[in-house]
Amino acid sequence: MIIKKLIDVKAGTAEDLSLVKRRTAKTEKILCPSNIELLQAYHTLLKKKRIKKNKNLENLLRTRPIRSLSGVVNVSVLTKPYSCPGKCIFCPTEKGIPKSYVSGEPAVERAKRLKYDPYDQVEKRIEVLAMAGHPVEKVELRVVGGTWSFYDKKYKTWFVKRCFDACNDSESKNLKGAQKKNEKAKHRIVGLSFETRPDFIDLKEITEMHDLGATKIELGVQTLYDDILKLNKRGHGIKETIKATKILKDAGFKVAYQMMLNLPGSTPQKDVETFKELFDNENFKPDSLKIYPCALVKEAPLYKLYLKKKYQPYSEKTLIETIKKIKKLVPRYVRIERIIRDIPATSIIQGGTKISNLRQMIDREMKKEGWQCRCIRCREIKNLKKEKKLYLFREDYEASRGKEIFISFEDKQRKNIYSLLRLRFPSSTILPVLKDCAIVRELHTFGQAAHVSKKDSFIQHKGLGKKLLKEAEKISKKEFKKLAVISGVGVRDYYRKLGYKLEQGYMVKKI
Repeated sequence: MIIKKLIDVKAGTAEDLSLVKRRTAKTEKILCPSNIELLQAYHTLLKKKRIKKNKNLENLLRTRPIRSLSGVVNVSVLTKPYSCPGKCIFCPTEKGIPKSYVSGEPAVERAKRLKYDPYDQVEKRIEVLAMAGHPVEKVELRVVGGTWSFYDKKYKTWFVKRCFDACNDSESKNLKGAQKKNEKAKHRIVGLSFETRPDFIDLKEITEMHDLGATKIELGVQTLYDDILKLNKRGHGIKETIKATKILKDAGFKVAYQMMLNLPGSTPQKDVETFKELFDNENFKPDSLKIYPCALVKEAPLYKLYLKKKYQPYSEKTLIETIKKIKKLVPRYVRIERIIRDIPATSIIQGGTKISNLRQMIDREMKKEGWQCRCIRCREIKNLKKEKKLYLFREDYEASRGKEIFISFEDKQRKNIYSLLRLRFPSSTILPVLKDCAIVRELHTFGQAAHVSKKDSFIQHKGLGKKLLKEAEKISKKEFKKLAVISGVGVRDYYRKLGYKLEQGYMVKKI
């Protein structure tokens, strides 16, 4: 009944949807249905041919549309509880949960319910996203939980294979078979990331991660002050971060830094100085960031220092002002993926930051002050429907002894970014397969995630990625014989159609 009314009134906004739901619920004396329930009813009516397909209504009923507005859907899957070599005083340790995670976090609760089985976690997450109306053909898989590099190799291979099996909706004999099947699967893994520590990154480790299908590595960097790292018992210094960043970039990986504000020994001024150094010093310059204010929880050793009044978290006002200063420093080639962890407010000790919508609060203040963050996430096209004239931009910068070329399609004012490519001229040949190669470390088109075979997206099927790749080939052939792409397994077919061949896990083309 509600579906037909929504179609009759040509509901086009969230306000229209809410009004029809409330009025119908009151008239029929029923509980107001959720969007997921309405979406299920819509698909049932569509299947029975009682209504015609209505794309606007599908978009309106999609739950939390932001989840697929970056062009893919993100699926986080948690590893089993396992020992960790770190002794960081800010890191919570809870029985039966991977270190650094706590009960109440969505991914944790999902993993506990499913007994940490990777197949079940991936399958359930995809099912829920599909029920909420999100296209689930392109999956960005994020493996979280403790230090990935410290887990047993057999477990890691089994874990990743099970993730691929879940996306393939079938079991394969081995990982290579599962990866091959995923190239044409219904749910294709277009990106795969692992969390680890900088001091675990070496040639052997990156080779293993690449064989598993990884395209991005999240490094727990936390700060760029050695004395603060030592005070917090991190177990490594800045030199390990510099080495890890270089070797990862030269192998073609995207590099994400997890940075922590408000650590013992730091100050708001030091936190801001850390981010200045992050982008001024060519030894760092990550591609993306997760900014995590230190969350004070009882399960972390830091709590004892708090009780002894040897540690005091920033006030909410101080934290917000600090992050705003940091946002003004972030270059256009960086994406701030997250601000604040998913730790429940009930787990955070009074005095610690409990704002779950911290990013939104900061965005509102920025608008009032009349400025915009330049990071990629803040400029992504999202669900913008009006087509604009696009311009090709190029930015060259030195990083980790190599040369980075960031090319993108944006509007003239650079307020919206539509598509991007990260091209690297490496400092050295780290793997034999990359000899004489420039490397594409990322190619991404934004906007509502599109179905792989359907031309149903405003942006994703406009050929922007092909144009950027052609530009990368043109730039690279002046100095290199070949171009290599660190491609997600599920995107290999895309590159094959453009003349690339699979060589030891990379898509390679002579230019």
